[in-house]
This record gives sequence, C-alpha cells and structure tokens, in this order.
Amino acid sequence: MTEYVLIVGLDEPEAQAIQERLDVPSIAHITLPKIMVRDGQLWAEAARGPRLMPISKVIYHGIYEEDLDFIAGLALWGGPVMPRAHAMMDCRLKLPCLVRAMQFTRFGAPARGYASPYVRYDSDVERVAKWGNWHCGENKERFTGTWSSENPAIVEHYLPGQAVRVVLIGDHAWQIRLEGDGWLKSIHHDTAAFMELDPDLLADAQAVRVGFGLEILGNDYIVGEDGQKHLLEVNHIPNVTRFPEIWEAYRDFAIQWGNEPIPIS
Repeated sequence: MTEYVLIVGLDEPEAQAIQERLDVPSIAHITLPKIMVRDGQLWAEAARGPRLMPISKVIYHGIYEEDLDFIAGLALWGGPVMPRAHAMMDCRLKLPCLVRAMQFTRFGAPARGYASPYVRYDSDVERVAKWGNWHCGENKERFTGTWSSENPAIVEHYLPGQAVRVVLIGDHAWQIRLEGDGWLKSIHHDTAAFMELDPDLLADAQAVRVGFGLEILGNDYIVGEDGQKHLLEVNHIPNVTRFPEIWEAYRDFAIQWGNEPIPIS
C-alpha cells in the first residue's frame, strides 16, 4: 500500500516547493481535510475527489478556528507529525499555552492576572488584557482604571520597550524587531527586520521549545526600556513566509523531515 505525506496549511506555491523534493508521494490541502484514524492507520482526503488516502507523515502549518479536534485526531493516531501533535495540543489555545510556558521561561515576570467574563478589573497602572486564540495583535486592549469584557482574559502589565520575536527552526535561529504604527507590533509590518540575536533570548526560546517538545517555535518578547526581558507569547505555528531566509530554512527542514525514514517501533 502506497502511503502519502500530508501537507496541511501552506499555500499552493509553498506546498509545491516541498512536494517537488519529497522522495515519496504527497497530498497538500490549504484548509483542513477530512481524516480518519482506523486500526492505527491515518487516512486523509485526496487532493481531488472524495477518496481517502493512507498517510505516513503529516507536515502541519496552519491555525484554523476549529482545529483542536483535528490536532487531537493526529495525536490519537500517534504517527509522525511536524510539529509534534501533542505539543500543538498544548499550544493551540493561546492563553493556556502562555501559562504552560511560564514553567520553562526565565522571563515570565511580572505576574499575570486573570478576569472572568464581566468581572470589573480595577487598576491604577496601565495594563493589557488578552483574550481568545488568535495572534497578530488581535483581541488585546490597553487600559487604566476599570476594564471588563464578555470574554475571559489574562491581564498583564503594559511594558513599554522593543518588541522582538525569536524564531527557531531546527538548528537555525533569528531575532526579528517587530514593528507597527501603534502600540501593537507585528512581524507583518513593512519595517519589521532582522536584528542581532540576543543570547539570553535565544537560550530562553530554546528552553521553551524543549519544554513543549516543538521542532519549530516563535517566541515574542518585550525588551523593556530598563533592559529587562519579558515573554509575551509563544507561537507554535510562527510565520515562515515573511522573510525569504526563514522560508528557505523551513522548506529545507520540512523536506529533510519528510524524507527521513520512519523508525520501526
């Protein structure tokens, strides 16, 4: 029985760049395909048509509104997934992921707070409330005084300084200066750029990656005006197409991983 590598989440040009260099046949889906796990075998929709095809490995690079059960299905299968399916389960919900990351980071201070829906959170210092499971600056609000929301939220001190991201892909590492027109900073802004890699932030990102068991990771930090460093967010599916250098490293890593023989258990 011929088995396929399943690629999920990459746009067609990027997926094709990986498929062309895989030694085994592959199937690519931009959105979540239908899958089935039966008797230890993973099956997924063919690229065209309703057939289900046997899958040997999964390269997963996407975030979808309703994908946690899909990831759980991959974890239940237990076969090779990049990133590791159990690690993605730990990271997919953004706020629980941040709480788990506090076990591994050196830069978890100051302590976070929490507010249930419609609870009045009073503060005489400026803070940031974060809720939901989307990244890229969504679902965040600065406030001083009284704040409340219909959503449960983590509340943290607003920390002025330079926002940066440390990206790890295999043995490669980069630090990116995040930019934005307002207080929210992003890798997608036109002026975001590479900068010198801080060894303390590199070591911290590596510790977080090992703690979660991830092959790939993007940690967002604030380097405060006083030089203190603070972990803001863990991205288990960091953007890999914004910078050509990162895309090339990710592409080559995915190809190498896809071509590696599966250990016989």
